[in-house]
Amino acid sequence: MKPTILLCLAALCASAFAEEVKSSTTTPAGTPGQVIAGVRTTAYTHDESDHIEYGARTAAGTLLKHGQIRSAAADWSIYPVGTVFQIQGDPSIYIVDDYGSALVGTRTIDLYKPTFGMMNSWGTRRVTIQVLKWGSFAKSLAILKPRAYKAPHVRKMVASIEARPA
Repeated sequence: MKPTILLCLAALCASAFAEEVKSSTTTPAGTPGQVIAGVRTTAYTHDESDHIEYGARTAAGTLLKHGQIRSAAADWSIYPVGTVFQIQGDPSIYIVDDYGSALVGTRTIDLYKPTFGMMNSWGTRRVTIQVLKWGSFAKSLAILKPRAYKAPHVRKMVASIEARPA
């Protein structure tokens, strides 16, 4: 191929990519397909001292998942329970089914890893996620409200969800 044709093809591809990025970043919050860049992620495992009392169960009451579909923890007033997302470059699907006190008030997502080695290997990373399906604030409240008397971080999530505009 001639260099000018290659240059034109490259310009067309770059233009198409820029338009794709532009449209995805202007998608309204709460819309499936929303792309969120720069999300801080960390990792946790069920064997950590602050998770041992819960075993391999999530705050939603399900078993922690690590396969094609994987568990994630977040502040449910930001990423409500049931939110499904994918990390750019990772074929796995994540579902927010857990929360943690250190996550409340942050936009950090904690990814479940079944071993300390995998948890430590992940470390802290900034990633781009695509929200495939937003979870439910109503379901988050139904789970959180009965627990609010137990912990300040749960009360904070409840208050944040209840303060959201209708």
